[in-house]
Parts: sequence; structure tokens; C-alpha cells
Amino acid sequence: MKLSRPVSWFLLAFGVWSWIIWITFVKNLVKDASGLAFDDAGDPTGYFWVHLLLAVASFVMGTVVGLIGLRGVRALRRNSQPTLES
Repeated sequence: MKLSRPVSWFLLAFGVWSWIIWITFVKNLVKDASGLAFDDAGDPTGYFWVHLLLAVASFVMGTVVGLIGLRGVRALRRNSQPTLES
């Protein structure tokens, strides 16, 4: 299957965007002082674990999508370079 240039770049950009967004989310989750992520004793709550699981799943999916886009961009660059044939 061939990916077009715009689709490849979109997938790569989505992978990068996913990492930026979810890293920020996890940082904010760990620093949460509202009482949702941690109880009074400082132990993680169900809210924390569910959202951490969502973040990890999003990291994995963002990485896979980004790698597909990267492979598409590399393939397009390889195919567009002139070859030296005698």
C-alpha cells in the first residue's frame, strides 16, 4: 500500500502531536492537587489509574501512527530521488 505525501505527513504530525499532548497531560495528572488523582493519604485513585492507562494507550497508538507516517515519508523520498544508472 502506498501513502500519499499529505497522508504520510499528517500521520507523522499526528504521532508527534499525540506525544506532546499526552506528555503534558501525564505531567498535569501527577501534579494534580484537586483530590481526583490522589486521595488524602497521597495514594493514587481509580481516576489516576484510568487516565494513566488512557495516556499509555495513546502513547502507543500515537507512536504506531507516527511510525507509519515516517515510513511513508521515507518511502516517498527514496522513490523521488534520481537513480544513477549507466
